[in-house]
Amino acid sequence: MTDPVRDLTTLDEATARLLTVAGTLDDAALAEPSRLPGWTRGHLLSHLARNADALHNVVAGRPMYASAEARDADIEAGAGRPAETLAEDVRLSAARLATALSEVTDWEAVVELRNGVTDRLARVPFRRLVEVELHQVDLGAGRELEDLSPEFTDAENAFLADRFTGHPDVPPLLLRPAGSPALTSGRAPAPGEEPLTVTGAPADLLGWLAGRRAP
Repeated sequence: MTDPVRDLTTLDEATARLLTVAGTLDDAALAEPSRLPGWTRGHLLSHLARNADALHNVVAGRPMYASAEARDADIEAGAGRPAETLAEDVRLSAARLATALSEVTDWEAVVELRNGVTDRLARVPFRRLVEVELHQVDLGAGRELEDLSPEFTDAENAFLADRFTGHPDVPPLLLRPAGSPALTSGRAPAPGEEPLTVTGAPADLLGWLAGRRAP
C-alpha cells in the first residue's frame, strides 16, 4: 500500500546516503563510466539533479520536461561539471523537491509524468526513491542491490511486475523471489499456456526486472 509519508522519510535517508557518496567523488571519478551504458558517473548525478527538478515540476502542476530532447540535453550539459558543482546541484535540487513534497495537501491528486503517463501524487515520493536508490547502485561506488532494504526491494519488484503486466511482448510470468510474495506479470496466458516461472533472490529479481542483471 502506498504511504507517501513513510516514503518521504525513506527518501530523505536515501538522499542523505547519495549525497555522502557524491561528496567523495572527485572530477576524475565522475569522468569514469557508470554501470549504465554510455553514461559516466557525472551523467548519473546530472540526471538525478534534473529528475528532482522535473518531479518538482510535476508536483507544481507543470510539464515534467519541456521535451525529451531538452531532458537529454540538460543531462549532457551538466555531466562534465566539476565534482563540487555537481554534488551541490544534486543537494539543492533534492532540497527543492523535498520542500515541495512537504507542502502537498492532496496526495490523491492525479499528475502527469513523462510520455503521458499519469499516477497519483502519492506515488511521486516512491518514484523518486527508485531513482535515488537504483542510480546510487549504478554509480558503482560501493552500494549494491543487496544493500537495498527488503521493503524497498519488494515494493519495487511489485511495481515493475505491475508495469509489465499486459505487455504483449512479455510472456506470462510467475515471479518467485525467495522469502517474498509471488508476483505475476506479462501478457495473459493463452488457453493451456503455463507461465514462465522465474525464481531467485529478491535483489537478483530486481536486477533482472530493472535491466541491471542478466536472468
